Amino acid sequence: MRAVLVLYFKYFLGWDDNFATTIYHTFVALCYLTPILGAIIADSWLGKFKTIVYLSIVYAVGQIILSVSAVNDITDKDIDGTPDNMALHIALSMVGLLLIALGTGGIKPCVAAFGGDQFQEHQEKQRSTFFSIFYLSINAGSLLSTLITPILRGQKCGIYSEQQCYPLAFGVPAVLMVVALVVFIIGSRMYNKTAPQGNILVKVCKCIGFALKNRFRHRSSQYSKRAHWMDWAEEKYDKLLIAQVKMVLKVLFLYIPLPMFWALFDQQGSRWTIQATTMNGDFGFFVLQPDQMQIVNPILILVLVPIMDSVVYPLISKCNLNFTPLRRMTVGMFLAALAFVAAALVQIEIDKTLPTFPSGTVSQAKFINMLNKQLDIKAGPKEFTLQPFTASDDYLTSDTPLNLTLGPDAAYKLNLPMGNRSTVVITRDGPQKPCPTIFSDLKSKPDQGANAIRFLNGFASDLNVTVGEKDFGAIYTNNVSRYELVPQGDAKFHIKNNGQKCIYSQKLGFGSSFTLIIQPNFTTETNCGKSIRPVMDIEPNTVHMAWLIPQYFLITAGEVVFSVTGLEFSYSQAPSNMKSVLQAGWLLTVAVGNIIVLIVAEAAKLPDQWAEYILFASLLVLVCIIFAIMAYFYTYTDPAKIESQFDQMEPEEKKKEKSVEMERRSSDSSSDEEVNKQSRI
Repeated sequence: MRAVLVLYFKYFLGWDDNFATTIYHTFVALCYLTPILGAIIADSWLGKFKTIVYLSIVYAVGQIILSVSAVNDITDKDIDGTPDNMALHIALSMVGLLLIALGTGGIKPCVAAFGGDQFQEHQEKQRSTFFSIFYLSINAGSLLSTLITPILRGQKCGIYSEQQCYPLAFGVPAVLMVVALVVFIIGSRMYNKTAPQGNILVKVCKCIGFALKNRFRHRSSQYSKRAHWMDWAEEKYDKLLIAQVKMVLKVLFLYIPLPMFWALFDQQGSRWTIQATTMNGDFGFFVLQPDQMQIVNPILILVLVPIMDSVVYPLISKCNLNFTPLRRMTVGMFLAALAFVAAALVQIEIDKTLPTFPSGTVSQAKFINMLNKQLDIKAGPKEFTLQPFTASDDYLTSDTPLNLTLGPDAAYKLNLPMGNRSTVVITRDGPQKPCPTIFSDLKSKPDQGANAIRFLNGFASDLNVTVGEKDFGAIYTNNVSRYELVPQGDAKFHIKNNGQKCIYSQKLGFGSSFTLIIQPNFTTETNCGKSIRPVMDIEPNTVHMAWLIPQYFLITAGEVVFSVTGLEFSYSQAPSNMKSVLQAGWLLTVAVGNIIVLIVAEAAKLPDQWAEYILFASLLVLVCIIFAIMAYFYTYTDPAKIESQFDQMEPEEKKKEKSVEMERRSSDSSSDEEVNKQSRI
């Protein structure tokens, strides 16, 4: 669903790039904040299995509502394909996304931990293999969805109007989610289901709170020296829980730098998708849509995970290199930073090919001579000559009203709209002198890599033009049609006049804009090609999408050594009763990463996209260095071994330990009374 989400925001709801990106990352952040709730529910009341089942139902309902929100024709019988009741569409979309965030977030910490629960303590190798297969399964689904969902989105559907089929793109995942839930429930009897062990997260928070409070209360006591600040909770909580909390806090502290990785990684679905809309997706034997470019990530995952597990890691081990999980994660962060450097280099090349659109203080104009004779033109300081039915080479930029001279005796002052592009069509005002007419042009690249086409009718009567299912409507003499977005490929335009039909063909690339001049000699199909002259207003995208592959390779390689390793590391370092809690903490880093995207993008306000990419890369390199230092001082633990030490304590030892604690508490109390007495004196 996320494959087409940012395009749904931009092209269906009509939001601009920045706002669409903001809402996209807000949604992703919410998806990774709610795992805390899922972890509490699973570990405290329902257990992992029931939590997955119940919240998957919420997930599916949210997906259905999102699909309904994209159905334009049910709520408004419009004829132009744009929603009239936009508030209702937005409201339903937000409700659907909220339920999806609650559902997917709730099951995220449970699924991986539930899988890990199926293995015994001595099956560490099998459990490690499971996490790799688990990650492969996710990306196999991602591969299919990233390929198929944009195809579903690209279908035409509608009751009263033809439009891109977002209801189908969102509806199919909803159906498949229901199917997946049914399959999961069918396997219920095969699973090892760990019973919930109480509200462990609340207990952990209370234990930490008591330790801090007790430490602060006895800061001036003679017993203020303890090995760890959590030991101040010994007066109220048993040592096993305290030891478990220490293990969790130790890992959570290591998580602090991790959100920066996700801040870069999740921009594949926002900034990188938008970047692909300005590129050429023609690979010869197939055409790739901008939102399909994300398919490179799961393909590389499916290739790289087995290679890393079967070749790279064993080879490193044979070379006696201590490539620990935390060192792997450090390498992954560095590779992600390199990916954004590559993205910046590609963006610089894209920027070179983009036209310079006018700012709010200048105007731009192009001239078309529709007279059947050569015409000398002076526009401001620029002088040039136009042949019949031709256009000027480029747009003329001006920050003042434009003084225009046409031929020897026609002079005008044109007040062109500031911040806009215009085409000045020169016709003859009856038998009189040449006369200019101003038409507005596009001032941005056409959406989704499509081509914006319009017709200028120089024929002596009205014409009607269609291409596929699109109708340009009636085009009056010496007038221009509205723009229609035509996809890449061989476009066939059907031009009709009083029963006569002309089929004009033109091969279109990605992201171009043309004004097609119909000359006065337009007659029948045999003379069709000669009577139509294309004028390019915006050049097609020339930078190929293949140049995105290096940055996708780097970010995916980073993901493999960072994310797969991080999932296994989180599970292996978590106490037996806090697996979901630590998984939720891992997922929380993803949420914070998406929040970082919002903060950095809004605070930086960089005018160039490549500069923003370099900023994110620089921040990740800095964080990578910090994480490497933290990882160097981290000591790996065996939670099962630590917990078994407390379980094997003899009753007499526990009784003796309790007696020592009571004595310490009494001594602390006496010390406090002495301190209070001294204070009163």
